[in-house]
Amino acid sequence: MKLPPAGTIEIAPSVLSSDFANLASETRVIDEAGSKIVHLDIMDGHFVPNITFGAPIIKWLRKYSDLCFDAHLMISEPDRYAEDFKNAGCDHITFHIETVDDPAGLINRIHDMGMSAGVCIKPKTPVSSIEKVAKMCEMILVMTVEPGFGGQSFMDDAARKCIDIRKMAGPDIRIEVDGGIDVGTACKVASYGADTLVAGSAVFNRPDRAAAMKAILDDAAKGLD
Repeated sequence: MKLPPAGTIEIAPSVLSSDFANLASETRVIDEAGSKIVHLDIMDGHFVPNITFGAPIIKWLRKYSDLCFDAHLMISEPDRYAEDFKNAGCDHITFHIETVDDPAGLINRIHDMGMSAGVCIKPKTPVSSIEKVAKMCEMILVMTVEPGFGGQSFMDDAARKCIDIRKMAGPDIRIEVDGGIDVGTACKVASYGADTLVAGSAVFNRPDRAAAMKAILDDAAKGLD
């Protein structure tokens, strides 16, 4: 499934916080609850201080899900591995602006492979770093925690970057936020211009995943009032 067009609030549950022994069933639950996107946090232990999973796991998961596979590459050499994630079944790739010398070239390569593309900025990375490529993307990801581990506290100053990014990118590009998203912060980021909410522990640490997702989306709707 391709990334949904901008204009609607979507939740992108991150399976980083799910039960890795039951990834297929965990993904099925969020699909049945109405999610269109599943967020895949790929970490290499080099760019960020953690290691998660890679293309082989995604390839197996693809057999059990038609959701949009939103791959967030927290790795040092995204250009080297982009084709592997395409072949594994990813629909969208986001890479960190901090990791590449030619972001426009990588965005074009991702597009040439038939995927949508995005860039990500860490909390301390300025919005100006993506100015030249923002409108080339289908989605821009703003980290509202330091990347590497789930369950961290939300950084409001980082989230406010969405305001400037929305002005820069316009209405037709999705703005995704990742880190500390839950009831109470979803409404804030929506009011700042974000429309794609990555939620990990706020979904998968709850016994009723569907209810948790609905609560976050309902909270985000308050930010649009």
